[in-house]
Amino acid sequence: MTVPVKKKGLGFQKIDAVRICHDGRWPKKHLESLKNAYSRAPYFKVHIGFLEALWSTKFEKLIDLNHRAIRYLMQQLKIETKVILSSELGIRSTGDKLLIEICGKMGASRFLTQSAAQKYLDADRFADAGIRLTQFKQPLLIYPQLWGSFIPNLSALDLIFNCGPKGHDIMIGD
Repeated sequence: MTVPVKKKGLGFQKIDAVRICHDGRWPKKHLESLKNAYSRAPYFKVHIGFLEALWSTKFEKLIDLNHRAIRYLMQQLKIETKVILSSELGIRSTGDKLLIEICGKMGASRFLTQSAAQKYLDADRFADAGIRLTQFKQPLLIYPQLWGSFIPNLSALDLIFNCGPKGHDIMIGD
């Protein structure tokens, strides 16, 4: 699902400045798509109220809609990690330098990256900054889904609709 945004004549926008375009019926279509796909999922009814509120709220900025969804998913999956926006750190760099400066501000000596992203990072720059690059392969989480064979890499919504409170245990491998 995508959320239409205003971009004409705005050039490159920082993510916290991207505004949502409210033309059309896309919120209603998104909600209907979720209902059609998941109405029979074991835990869908638990989350329908949140979805209705999410898609009926006219967020001005995309970041606000994203925050609301992320916080809800974190709550449902019992993820207690502190979330810090890079914009709160006052860093203006880009690329590797941005990541290295974030690590510095946060006191990190290691940067975790998925194997596929490693090719986009300059390992020497990280090493020069005293930051060790560590790559990992995301484990395949297999859980019961509503229809047929397991389909990987859908979304956290798929996990909570199908597994409810067990989603946390599935994520941590219990």
